Amino acid sequence: MIPASRPRLIALYVAVFALLAGLALRIWDIQVKNAPVYRALASSERIREVVTPPTRGSIVDDLGAPIVTSTPALVISVSLPALWQQSDGGEAVLSRLATLLHIKQSVMRDDVRLCTVGVRPPCWAGSPYQPVPVAENVSATTALQVLENQRLYPGVTAAVQPVTHYQQPISTSLAQVLGYLQPITASELKAQGLPSTGYSGVDLVGQAGLELQYDSALRGVPGMQKLAVDAAGQVTGTISKVPPTAGDYLVTSINSAVQMDTERALAAAVGRSQLAGNPTKNGGAAVVMTTTGRVLAMASYPTYNPSIWNRGISQREFNRLFGTAYGEPVLNRATQGQYAPGSTWKITSVAAAVAAGYSLSGSYNCPATVTIGGHSYANDGNPNLGPMSLHEALVLSCDTVFYQLAYDIWQHDHPGANVVTSPKAPIQEMQKMELAWGFGHNTGVDLPAENPGSVPTREWLYYLWKANAHAGQNWCKNGRINGTYVQQIEYDDCRIGNVWTPGQAVIAAIGQGYVSVTPLQLARAYVALANGGTLYSPRIGEALISPTGKVVRRINPPVVGHLPVAKSTLAYIRNALAGVVTSGTAAGTFAGFPLNKVCVAAKTGTAQVAGLQATSVFASFAPCVHPKYVVVMMIPNSGYGSDVSGPAVRQIWDGIFGLEGHKAALPGGNLPTVLPHLNRAGQLVPPPGFGPPPVKPTKPAKPTRSPSPSASPTTSAPGGHG
Repeated sequence: MIPASRPRLIALYVAVFALLAGLALRIWDIQVKNAPVYRALASSERIREVVTPPTRGSIVDDLGAPIVTSTPALVISVSLPALWQQSDGGEAVLSRLATLLHIKQSVMRDDVRLCTVGVRPPCWAGSPYQPVPVAENVSATTALQVLENQRLYPGVTAAVQPVTHYQQPISTSLAQVLGYLQPITASELKAQGLPSTGYSGVDLVGQAGLELQYDSALRGVPGMQKLAVDAAGQVTGTISKVPPTAGDYLVTSINSAVQMDTERALAAAVGRSQLAGNPTKNGGAAVVMTTTGRVLAMASYPTYNPSIWNRGISQREFNRLFGTAYGEPVLNRATQGQYAPGSTWKITSVAAAVAAGYSLSGSYNCPATVTIGGHSYANDGNPNLGPMSLHEALVLSCDTVFYQLAYDIWQHDHPGANVVTSPKAPIQEMQKMELAWGFGHNTGVDLPAENPGSVPTREWLYYLWKANAHAGQNWCKNGRINGTYVQQIEYDDCRIGNVWTPGQAVIAAIGQGYVSVTPLQLARAYVALANGGTLYSPRIGEALISPTGKVVRRINPPVVGHLPVAKSTLAYIRNALAGVVTSGTAAGTFAGFPLNKVCVAAKTGTAQVAGLQATSVFASFAPCVHPKYVVVMMIPNSGYGSDVSGPAVRQIWDGIFGLEGHKAALPGGNLPTVLPHLNRAGQLVPPPGFGPPPVKPTKPAKPTRSPSPSASPTTSAPGGHG
């Protein structure tokens, strides 16, 4: 051996020895030190967990008749990762599947593409690792073709899944109230701690309306199977099995007959207004409530068929649903539309006047016009009616009486605070009363989207001015002293937009100017008037009933306040509103109505809007003594309250009590006092004496495309100014 090579040979021996020692140490670590850990891991890998989806609970009306149900159906789904592994990205598979399902190939491709930045619906918003449902209610023959030809359809599965069904026509009438379902995203799964079922068509969550509000109760609890599998992945046994628990029934206070009558009356009123040449594309809303705070009907026009979510919404359908050019049918105008209430607001002004010391037995002048702060304010129609009581002022809806009352109160109501320089400025006396009636803030109804309307307090005015004088609408930049009408308004707003002027005070007293309300807020206020002063937070849900028939929870409208008005004053106002129908502004509207059978009290409202037709408003309750129900309708850009909304409200009263040739939705004017219950067949049936058994929902006769997610509806709404 050459001496020079000896050191290298020794180094090689050392390196080999070190490698062998390290290998031996690693084997000892795995087989001895950490053997229990690896045995546990090896054991767990032979256990597979399979999540079984629950059946979503049904939404039913007050008699138990179905509105939205979930029924099992065969669903075809596609695994995106499996498609991506194909040499052509899965194009051939999708093409064959589209042909099999009689779906256009372009539609199929749109349904399975991921919703990313720049990709608009239809697209898939769920996890890319969840199978994407592309057709539901498929036949068993079609499902077998897919399952038996996996070579032609790799990554395509067929399984029984719950499918949402909307009972017609009631679900279209209630579309905005019901909301809709969409596939749950990975982030939603994580946030809510929910297991993925592996079928995204089942992992649906409520995205609006009652579906969102009561999602956790309706969704149910998934089941779980733990299966033992061998190294080849074959199932060798069942270790444990927990069946799924179906979601609860949501029993609502919606009466289907009243709802349908209300929706039809609203649509007909809008239609008549449009035929008269009024561009009422912004629709309208109507609400029917009990005097205990329950919602019997809530209609918003225009509406839409919620089944659109089941078959995959196209771009055109999306545009029509959310587009302002089509009236935004997805918007619930009963809770999100904000309109000037007009003279229906005067009930709060009477209450405020009495609180300020004005007498109910006093005499008040009703001239044709009054001049306040250098501006002339006219009575509607310019009649000079002379002295009258507050009772007559409500019956005849004399604006100038309320102008003068508001001006007198304004003069003594912290005049030094009318230049508002701080949000801590005191609230005006009349606006305190309006806030106490529930206006200016959300009602708390059991729906997720609601707008608060506006009561122009000094604080509210301060923030409006700060947001728009030099920002927002930028009154100071865009205003012109001799410009257009809008520019002149902006010029004045720039200079005195933070001043609570006498003009703003008198206009607010008749429900115009900056005042705006939602139809639900107005209905709730009239409920409080009718029941003697109790202010409720409205409720649509009435109870949750388990699949076994147990009442899980009763849902009662909570009391959130009491009107700061004497019961004698409320009785005085109610009596005046009964006179509105017999001899006042609604006398023509209710001419020939059988008031001897059902006495209706009401207030008309006609809120002027610059450049548009007036907002037609009609608020009512019945019977006049011991009222049970309140009906309110608001239709912007349509005309007088007595001409447009009034006749429609009359039709609703006809439908409720069965008058003037109508079938009674509530025979005898009574609602059931007990909940629907499950019979021995497991069907929810009406309380004894109320209605026929519910009809089993029909099923689509042919496969339909599965839901494709879309954006959530906006919560903005048009404002109403007089």
